[in-house]
Amino acid sequence: MTTETEVLDLCPFFECFQPKHLEKISKLGSRQHFDRDQIIFREDDQSSQFYVILSGRVALEAETAGRRLLIQTLYSGDELGWSAMLNRKKQFQARALERSELLCFEASQLREACDANPYFARAFLERLLAVVAERLQSTRMQLASASAKAELHSAG
Repeated sequence: MTTETEVLDLCPFFECFQPKHLEKISKLGSRQHFDRDQIIFREDDQSSQFYVILSGRVALEAETAGRRLLIQTLYSGDELGWSAMLNRKKQFQARALERSELLCFEASQLREACDANPYFARAFLERLLAVVAERLQSTRMQLASASAKAELHSAG
């Protein structure tokens, strides 16, 4: 069985972290399993968890104009739940598309690790901002696509 440190070492989110930081953070995570179509968290939930996908696929979805819109599909090695790090409500719904295993972290423990080490904090926050920017771009692309489809439908 692969250790959490080995898993994190292969995860793009943690690629710039020092081995001692990976060792520390690996002790904070716990593995959770989600079945197909199981909701990991809902939009507007107040959740305290940050996740890394170990296996499976997860859909990030948003409700707009009364329907659910796929924002992004996440795969093994991807992370989700960034809003927990800011103690904010979830921006999207996360739903397992197939049986999935995730490494779950309590955001408060990750914040404490950031407080204890500025180098760890900088690496973590830089990666977190990259995730937020990627999600924003995915959201913009999906909303533009949905808008174009709506225009085609109303013109036809």
